Formats: sequence, C-alpha cells, structure tokens
Amino acid sequence: MMVSSSFSLENEKYDDDGVIKRTGTWVTASAHIVSAVIGSGVLSLAWAMAQLGWIGGTVSLIVFSLITLLTSCLTTDCYRYPDPVHGIRNPTYKIMVKNILGGLQYKLCALAQYTNLVCVTIAFTLTGSISMEAIIKSNCFHKHGHEADCTTVTYQFIAIFGLFQIILSQIPNFHELSWLSVVASVMSFSYASIGIGLSIAKIAVGGNHVKTGLTGLVVGVDVTSSEKIWNTFQALGNIASAYAFSMVIVEIEDTLKSSPPENKVMKKSNVVGVLITTFFYALCGLLGYAAFGNNAPGNFLTGFGFYEPFWLVDVANIFIIVHLVGAYQLFSQTIYSAVESWSSKRWPQSKLITKEYPVRIVLVGTWRMNVFKLIWRTVYVIIITLIAIIFPFFNNVTGLMGALSFFPLTVYFPIEMYLKRAKVPKYSLIWIAMKVLSGFCLIVSLVAAVGSVEGIISNLQTYKPFKS
Repeated sequence: MMVSSSFSLENEKYDDDGVIKRTGTWVTASAHIVSAVIGSGVLSLAWAMAQLGWIGGTVSLIVFSLITLLTSCLTTDCYRYPDPVHGIRNPTYKIMVKNILGGLQYKLCALAQYTNLVCVTIAFTLTGSISMEAIIKSNCFHKHGHEADCTTVTYQFIAIFGLFQIILSQIPNFHELSWLSVVASVMSFSYASIGIGLSIAKIAVGGNHVKTGLTGLVVGVDVTSSEKIWNTFQALGNIASAYAFSMVIVEIEDTLKSSPPENKVMKKSNVVGVLITTFFYALCGLLGYAAFGNNAPGNFLTGFGFYEPFWLVDVANIFIIVHLVGAYQLFSQTIYSAVESWSSKRWPQSKLITKEYPVRIVLVGTWRMNVFKLIWRTVYVIIITLIAIIFPFFNNVTGLMGALSFFPLTVYFPIEMYLKRAKVPKYSLIWIAMKVLSGFCLIVSLVAAVGSVEGIISNLQTYKPFKS
C-alpha cells in the first residue's frame, strides 16, 4: 500500500508525456503575453500616428491587433497535433512548424526567426544607446536651457552599449536567469507608463499648442507627397513590430496545465493579452500624438518633446537601458546556443570548441572559459554594434524589423499550419479567406520593408558614420 501511495505521489509530478507537470493558468499566460509584447516598440507609436493621422493610425492599431489575435488563436490550436486536445505536444514554434508543415518549411521558419533575432539585437543596441545619449542631452538642456547646443556623437554610446554586451555575453547559462525576464517586464511597463504620464501632462499644460489631423502629416505643408508615402509605409512597419510576439506564444502555451485543454485556456489568454496590449498601445500612440501633433519625434522619450521634469525623463531612459541590456541577452542567447550546438555536433573532437579552461576572477569566482564561445560571441556583438553604428536610424530599423517578422512568423506559418491541421478543403470559403488575409499581410509587410529601406538609403545620403 505504501509503495502504491509513493508511486501515486511521484506520478503527480509529471504530465501524461513524462514531462514535469505544468502549473500555468490563463492569468499567468496573459501576463506572459503582455510582458512579451510591451517593449521598446511603444516608443515609436506616437511618430507612427503622426504619419497616419487619427483615422489611419487608429484603424491600423485595431487591424494589427485583430490579425495578431486571430493568428495567435490559430497557432494555439496547433499546439497539440494532429488533435488539438489529445494530440502530441509541440513545445516550441519551430518544432510545431516542422511536425505540421515539414522540413522545408521548418528551415524557412528557422531562417525567418534567426533573421528577426538579429534585427532585434540591432534595434536594441540602437535604442539603448539613444537612451544613453538622451540622458546626457536632458541634463545639458536642463543646465543650459532648451536652446543650448547639446549635440553629442551617437556612435560612442553605441560602442559603450556593445562593450557591455560583450561582457554579459560571456556569462554562462545567462538565458536560464528567469529573474531577468521579470526585470525587463517591469522596466518596459515603467518607461511606457512614464511616457503616457508625460504625454497627459503635456496635453493638460499646452492646450491647443500642436497641430494634428485626420490623415496626419499634410502633403505640401509638412512633407512632400513621396515623403508622405514612404513615411506611411514605415509607420505600418513600426506598428507591426510592436505586435511581434508570435515566436513565444507556443512556449507560453507550453507552461499551461494540461487540464482544461491548453488551446481553450490559451485562447482566453490571447484575448486578454491582446486587449490589454492594444489599450496600452492606444494610450502611447494616441496620447503621444495628441501631445506632440505632427511634430511627434521618432522616439517620444528621446526626441525631446519632453524637457521637464528632466529627472523623470532620465529615469525613463534608465529604465529603457536596463530593459534592453537584459532583453538583448534573452534574444542573443538563442543565437549563441544555436551556433554553439551546431558547432559541437559538427566538430565534436575540436578542443577549441569543446574544452573549457578555469579562470579565477577576483571577487567573482571561477569562470570556465571556452575559447570558441569567447571569440564567437565577441565577434557577433562587434558585428551587431558596427551595423548599428552604420545604420543608426531608429524608426527605419524598427519598421524593417516589423516588416521582416510580421508576415512569415505572425501570419503565414500560423495560417498554413491551421489549414493543414484542420484539413480545410482547398477553395472552400475558409480557405479562400485565409489565403486572402495572408496575401494582404504579405503586401503590407512588403510595402513596410520597402518604405523602411528607402528611409535608410535616404538617411545614409547625409549621415556620416563615426562623425555625426
């Protein structure tokens, strides 16, 4: 009897597939979604609203949120395959694509994911360094007046951010530090909330001091017709990048208890998470546009629409830096792990790749140095840092990042997996509707990418790396 009881208690620790029993609920999953989505993307929403106007900006926020909600629910139903309730679990996005769509699609998915991860680390480097620069400028303006020449050299701050990442990248098992995700989430909520608060204060004090419009920037007054088109495309990419969380949705669902069925619980979490996120984005975008009007800066916490209280602006930018320093590691560790795992399998006998050397560091302890990791991770950070120095264009890079990730990862793969799992007949009403949606999102991503690339090319004509 005692043996049976012991076996029962031990069995309660595991799910039906032998994995440690999961304890997540719709509340924790909703929190994970909100934490994953709300980040540095909020900083560009006021600028995006200025390009699109009250009508276009509001409609775009709603449309992107609805598309994200739909495709996230489609992905949710593919967590277990072939049956959404009793099928085999797919613990990660890539494994899901591989099991449902096959090897070729899996390779394309991996390419899209790693391309997005590289773009994200570039964007984080750029955004974090801009916040460092903003702190210096904020204190300069406070001390010498708002008309003072507080010009700084951006590339120096990019280099400083990169240096920090080189050091942090050498910490073993950095990706296992769960507290880092919590800190990053708190920081992102904090600086976004400060931005909302400062926008409300600016609106209350300034009255009708800014010019806004139903369609945003006015052709012939604020911009030329071609600039209006390109800026509109970039703005769509900026909004798309703000909703990029498809890569982690499967991992979030994998934390849920097996009963009730994960897909039903996750759909509820999707609705709650996307609603909260869209409300938060609306506050950042709409209030930011109301505060700055058509002159909204590309980054509403570093573009100096806010000068005072200078200390609060400094605090917000410190929060951004702390968030992005940690978030950079959370994203880059996936790239590090993939390359190092492949290399160890490819050259298992190489001491350069496999051998570790104990290095005693005063006040820290023993660091087990691996030469390959040291070289490879350092080179990666240096390359990312150099790219950020060459292309330090916040809105363009953010728009391109959104364009590259939105269609393949948020729309295409979820729709294709759903159509196959649900065995939707070709040319049926649902099949046609899904294909039309996929085609529409492809067009949006393409125009956003073209607009962002055009913006980068245009800026490169006047920008001089290492000089300005």
